Amino acid sequence: MTNGAELLVNALIRNGVDTIFGYPGDTSIAFYDVLGRRTDEIRHVLARDERHAGFMADSYTRTTRRLGVCEASSGAGAVYLASGLAEAFASSIPVLVITTDNNRRSMGTAPISEVDQEQLFAACTKWRRSAGSTDEIPALVEEAVAAATSGRPGPVALILPEDVLEGPAAHTADALDGPAPHGSTVPGVRPAAPADAAEEAAALLAAAERPVIVAGGGAHLSGAGGELVRLAEHAAVPVATSIHGKGVIDESHPLALGVVGGNGARPYANAWVAQSDAVVFVGTRANATDTLGFTVPDRDGPARIVHIESDTERAGRNYPGSTALVGDARTVIEQLRTRLPRAAGAVRADRDAQLAAAREVWARQEEERRPGLRPGVLDPREIVRALRDAFGRDTWVVADAGTPTPYLSCHWEAPGDGWRVVIPRGHGPMGFAVPASIGTAIGHPGERVLCLTTENSIAMAVGEWETAVRLALPVTYVVLDNTSMAWIKMIQHLYAGGRYFAVDPGPLDPVTLGLGMGIEGSRAHTQEEFAALAKLAADSAGPSLIHAMVPEHTEVLPPVPVWQAAIADGSATRPIH
Repeated sequence: MTNGAELLVNALIRNGVDTIFGYPGDTSIAFYDVLGRRTDEIRHVLARDERHAGFMADSYTRTTRRLGVCEASSGAGAVYLASGLAEAFASSIPVLVITTDNNRRSMGTAPISEVDQEQLFAACTKWRRSAGSTDEIPALVEEAVAAATSGRPGPVALILPEDVLEGPAAHTADALDGPAPHGSTVPGVRPAAPADAAEEAAALLAAAERPVIVAGGGAHLSGAGGELVRLAEHAAVPVATSIHGKGVIDESHPLALGVVGGNGARPYANAWVAQSDAVVFVGTRANATDTLGFTVPDRDGPARIVHIESDTERAGRNYPGSTALVGDARTVIEQLRTRLPRAAGAVRADRDAQLAAAREVWARQEEERRPGLRPGVLDPREIVRALRDAFGRDTWVVADAGTPTPYLSCHWEAPGDGWRVVIPRGHGPMGFAVPASIGTAIGHPGERVLCLTTENSIAMAVGEWETAVRLALPVTYVVLDNTSMAWIKMIQHLYAGGRYFAVDPGPLDPVTLGLGMGIEGSRAHTQEEFAALAKLAADSAGPSLIHAMVPEHTEVLPPVPVWQAAIADGSATRPIH
């Protein structure tokens, strides 16, 4: 007889799910029993920590535009998993969360691992339901998938008590065959903006002397890159991005400005946006980091703002008076393009020339900047360049918050064919990149993934190196080690009078840790050694590891404009984030 677990697995397959990241527990036995018998239809990827399963599913969604799925058992499993969903929730990444729960007959009797999961997930999911009967499972799966992939995307949680999974179903799993109404492709629906709002925005943009587009992760999730480039070329409008939007346009394109805002921006990108008289935000929160404290563009300045956003409540929220275009990014961009006149050749040539000149000045200044480094300490800029040379621009890149973020954002030129550079900017969780690189590798079998992490993030995620080895994944881990919690230490340096506290833990040896997990690795003592190791790693079949010492931020300032400004004007007042 068909039970609830069989209905669940069949419903997942029917909705296009073929991969689940997770970790088993007492309450998930029935679910795992079915998964173990259906491995030809749905793959289970065993993580070493439930939080990491959430990060894997998150990155899987970002890089494939298919719904990532993660699961955990009751109690601590669900609690751990919740902490892996906050980044996806803040970044509007659709993830289907499946958790099992105690038998309903034991609830309220203080059983081990009892927790109110609906309350637990309230802060990090947009939808959550607990199944009350076996037969409602298929409908709940379809409802969850639709909720995750429509409107403002985000994580959703389906909670399944043990007795619901084990209980008999009134109908068979076979009766549910056939395509689901939504499927797992992101986005699930593509609504257009109201025509009058699109007309208003197009007129505003056409009248601008110095327009700019600022695209975020929502443009990636919508698959809007191609349409965005067509709009930019049609109207000769330069395109900047948030860190999440990096690569939505090929960053070598004549109209590409690169990352803008308070972290990892090139100065000319911020300058162009700050001086623009019309700014079109596409799929970005336009928060303080993306806009350098709401100065790029100036929230109180004369620039006219258009905000393309899937969520009515978020559209224009940070820039009052914006023209809001609520709908799917790709669809709305097409609406704009078809309403705009083609830019004159002279306008196009002038903007191309201005951007080319600005890039040239910046490149020359970077070439002339030679920071003094201690022996054995490498320049992170040169590390990024060596990785780009060895792996190529088309490789998948996943990075942790902290040291990798500004250098990668500023110095890695991404191609314009998808979310190929994944950096967590919703919450900036440490320990994200190692498991997220596994999610990316699972989503793109056989393709090389480059993971930039740090010694302190490794301390939080090292167990997943075993996962990469077990699955023989072609992931190269580059550990940038400055022997401190350098980001927090820099904040203490600038805004707490240099009084350092709890930011200098003991050293780690990533190479030895890697060997313990089955990864061959080496430490690079010179830039030449690093370049050689990068080339070897790019050709390796499975996981590989490079360890490099890099300077603390108090020694060599990274491309973080808020810090650069603080040092330039001597301000000890910490900006609002």
